[in-house]
Amino acid sequence: MANTLDPAYRGKRRRLLEVLQTNGIKDLAVLRAFDATPRHLFVPTGVRHNAYEDTALPIGNGQTISQPSVHARSLELLRLTGHERVLEIGTGSGYQTVLLAHLAAQVFSVERVPTLLERAREIIRECGVNNVSLLLGDGTLGWREYAPYDAIVVGAAAPDIPKPLLEQLADGGRLLLPLGGRDEQMLVLVTRHGESYEQRDITPVRFVPLLGTHGWSGSS
Repeated sequence: MANTLDPAYRGKRRRLLEVLQTNGIKDLAVLRAFDATPRHLFVPTGVRHNAYEDTALPIGNGQTISQPSVHARSLELLRLTGHERVLEIGTGSGYQTVLLAHLAAQVFSVERVPTLLERAREIIRECGVNNVSLLLGDGTLGWREYAPYDAIVVGAAAPDIPKPLLEQLADGGRLLLPLGGRDEQMLVLVTRHGESYEQRDITPVRFVPLLGTHGWSGSS
C-alpha cells in the first residue's frame, strides 16, 4: 500500500479529510479508509489534479466516480465494523470497492462494463487489497452464490428496489441505493427485519441509471 500513497498527494488527501469532517463525517474508520486510499489512481490522468477535490469525475464509458462526500456519507450509513460481508453493485473505478475493503471483512463487487472491471481489477491489485472478489455481470441480479450479505450498496439509480437484492440481504442487513427517476433520486436505506423491510429516505442525489433486468433498460 505504501507505494501507492504518493507523497505528492498527501497534502491534498489530508485537505479532503478536513472537507469530509466539515461536512459532518464523524466515523473515524471511514476517515481512515479515505486516508489510506489513493483516489488519484482511480481517475484518468487528465483529471488527476482534481482527484482530491470533493467532486464527481468522469471515468469513461459514460460513468463517473462519485464525489467523496457522497461515498463517505454512504459508508457511514452502513455502520460497518470490520466483520461484514458486503455486496457492491457497480464496481466502476474501484475506488469505493477499496474503501469498503478497509471497512469490511469481505467485499463482493459486480460490474457490467468489461473495460471498467478490468481497469478496476488492476488498480485494486496495485493497492494491495486482497479481500475483494469481482464479477462481470448484471448487478441487479446480485451475486447469489455468496449471499446473504450484511450490507449491500448500489452505485447507480434504480426505478424500484431490485427484488434479488432484498432476497440476498441478511436479517438485520442494510441496503443503500439511489431510488427514483433517471435524473433525480432519493438515497434510500433499507434494513431487513426477518421478512419485512424498513425503508428510510436519506437525501436527494443524482446517480447514473442502474441498467439491468431489475433496473433500467439501455434504451429507455
